[in-house]
Amino acid sequence: MPLILLAVFYLFFPVAILYICHKFPIANKIGPVLLAYGFGLVLGNLNILPESSEKVQDLMTMITIPLAIPLLLFSTNIKAWFKIAGKTLVSMIIALVSVVIVVFLGYLIFKGNGIKELWKIGGLLVGLYSGGTPNLASLKLVLDVDPDVFVITHSFDMLISAIYLLFLITIGQKTFQLVLPKFKSFYKDSDGGNSNNLFTDNYWGFWKKPYRKSVLIGLLISMTIFAMGGILTLIVPEKSQMAVVILTITTLAIFSSLIKSVNKLEKTFDLGMFFILIFSLVIASMADINTFVGTAPDILMYISFVIFGSLILHVLLAKLFKIDSDTVIITSAALICSPPFVPVIAGAIKNREIIVSGLTVGIIGYALGNYLGFVVAQILHNL
Repeated sequence: MPLILLAVFYLFFPVAILYICHKFPIANKIGPVLLAYGFGLVLGNLNILPESSEKVQDLMTMITIPLAIPLLLFSTNIKAWFKIAGKTLVSMIIALVSVVIVVFLGYLIFKGNGIKELWKIGGLLVGLYSGGTPNLASLKLVLDVDPDVFVITHSFDMLISAIYLLFLITIGQKTFQLVLPKFKSFYKDSDGGNSNNLFTDNYWGFWKKPYRKSVLIGLLISMTIFAMGGILTLIVPEKSQMAVVILTITTLAIFSSLIKSVNKLEKTFDLGMFFILIFSLVIASMADINTFVGTAPDILMYISFVIFGSLILHVLLAKLFKIDSDTVIITSAALICSPPFVPVIAGAIKNREIIVSGLTVGIIGYALGNYLGFVVAQILHNL
């Protein structure tokens, strides 16, 4: 019974968050995504969650993102993406180069500190920050990483990545715009504005009567796409399942967006963001700050150096290539935090046009992560 109540809370509390944002201008400025993270962190560290709550949490995170991605992409203008694809590719290459360079620099800085298997940690971080958790797990096996080192590395990554994510969804856009040009929209609404206007009321009211049919159709299509992606997990190796599922769901959603009747469905993006709020609430409630106390501080410093050092280098190089702030943010987030966080970032910075770009970068990163991680680890080992 407690687990059922927890599931109900995760499903319906985001409605309360949307209501708060709808009613209170201050909350609206903060944004529902950040509020969901805040409530989740408080919930997860009050020690009030029932036993075996991780079962509900794992189920929620497994379901919400695959459902959200199609809903977020149905209204996408694919033709507009091709106009920014070149800059996205350049930004991705710069981001990957930045991660590799900073991992090498960090290795040289921390090499004398006696960190166990530092060269393997470097390989793990390259795989993780060019791909994601599937690459991290694969490289653990490939590099034969000590279980304790792996757990500490992954734990610290979650902590620092959460701080990095918080930076991006709060002041990241304004900070980067001090150095980089602003994103130029390719959407044009009838009033002469751009698609950012869709974010003015933070996804409120998608369940109202005028939109119910549209939202239901969108949800059914999304569920069908999810099921098709899920079927593929039966025929592909376990370590490749996440990449295959996300790639399949993204591809089918993009093709669906080319169907005019699907592309014109109202409020599907808002429903997709509702699932993102559920995901944000759940993932934040899984973070336990106490687990990081007393573990290896040098590894923490190395990971912090890699994440924020590569971000700074990425921004500096992007300045040379005149890449806009939103493209840098989404490509960096796709590589550092992995594709599931792309819609979270896009919603937080109020720019849905970059979702396809971010997901594409993330998928390419999944494909490259194992190779880059292995090669870098071997080079570090021989330094």
